[in-house]
Amino acid sequence: MKVKHWIMGAVAAAGLAVAPISAMAETIRVTLQLPETHSLGQNWNEFASIIGEKSGGALEVQLFPSAQLFKDKEVPGAVGSGAVEAGSAFIGRFAGSVPAVDVVSIPFIFSNEAHIRAAVAPGSALRQTIDEAILKETNNRVLWWQAYGRNIYLNNGSAITVPADLEGKKVRTYGKVHGWTVQALGGAPTLMSGSKQFLAYQQGAVDVGMTGSSGVKSRKLYEVMDHMTLTFDSAIEFVAVINNDFYEALSDEHKAIIDEAAREVEQKLRDQIYKEEAETIEEMKAHMTVVELSEEQRGEWVAATASVVDRFVEETGETGKAAVDAVKAADAQ
Repeated sequence: MKVKHWIMGAVAAAGLAVAPISAMAETIRVTLQLPETHSLGQNWNEFASIIGEKSGGALEVQLFPSAQLFKDKEVPGAVGSGAVEAGSAFIGRFAGSVPAVDVVSIPFIFSNEAHIRAAVAPGSALRQTIDEAILKETNNRVLWWQAYGRNIYLNNGSAITVPADLEGKKVRTYGKVHGWTVQALGGAPTLMSGSKQFLAYQQGAVDVGMTGSSGVKSRKLYEVMDHMTLTFDSAIEFVAVINNDFYEALSDEHKAIIDEAAREVEQKLRDQIYKEEAETIEEMKAHMTVVELSEEQRGEWVAATASVVDRFVEETGETGKAAVDAVKAADAQ
């Protein structure tokens, strides 16, 4: 199936961004902040192909990449209201309505990649807690989680190896819990969008950066930062969401097609992302110093940030505690 792409001017002129859901009952417009060439964009294209083929063309996706329609922070409201049928957003963008989503950002709550996979798998206790809360509070139905990789640190000067290396440093963050982590490490968090990183690092507006390894490559951050420290302290997750009213208005057959396709593309993307993460890290070794923590060093980081999980539970209440418990239980499986 061919996925249609439209420039923002045409969308605005035609009134597509705010068209009533009923006007295009079988067309799913998708807002994405990243380019179509990014893994998340290709993920949506694969989803589009699957549902188009299985529905005989009755279901169609129109992908609007590179934030043509809405910025990442606007996605929960835009999809929930029906201004657009579907979209992708960093899961932390739902924290205003569902604070428990930030559980994936708690430092070292996941012991390794296998633990992440078990905790966020479709049907897991964590997914039930988070997905149901997002639906109830925002009218966004989670179709699937989109893996983005794991958190790492960037800096110039001496490479970061132990928590004390962040003492007094100004650190770029991309979520509330990441800010708590930096504070626990003695640094000063600065919330900043991904697109502003390059210039901020180049001009020295911050001393240290938090991001994923894919961003180091795609945004060419290796040109302005000398070191990459693989703390892998938290998971970076996006969610693919659809307006629930639109979804419920579909036939049972079309719902089943969408749900099955979502499961298929979720697994494929997660496998792809972790493979690409490893490949990117190897590639970056030609451009910058890559620091892998020893078990002893990792233990220091875990101890230094242990207070964050307690702060999280205190601020998010029962739903947050349930999310934390679900993550911990997955590690024992």
